[in-house]
Amino acid sequence: MTNVSKEELLHIANLASLNIKEDEVEKYLANLQDILNFANIVSQAPVDELTQTVGVNDNYNVFRKDEIKRFEEMDLLLSNAPEKDRNMFQIPKVIQ
Repeated sequence: MTNVSKEELLHIANLASLNIKEDEVEKYLANLQDILNFANIVSQAPVDELTQTVGVNDNYNVFRKDEIKRFEEMDLLLSNAPEKDRNMFQIPKVIQ
């Protein structure tokens, strides 16, 4: 088992766009280490003898048919847009 360093935590926080204050670092380190320790315990569970899994319910692959619906009042729809371009919602770039 390896411990997470402060630098690794801050790197992960940066990747996730989290602003962690200096006084919160120790708390986050402890929480992240607890999560990783638990994941390590779970990954070592003996599963070789298991032949089937059990879910909490019987629902699986519940799909609905895709249907194209034409919205006739485009101006009314776009009236909610803070910005629009060529009959589309214009949104800020989300990829760096």
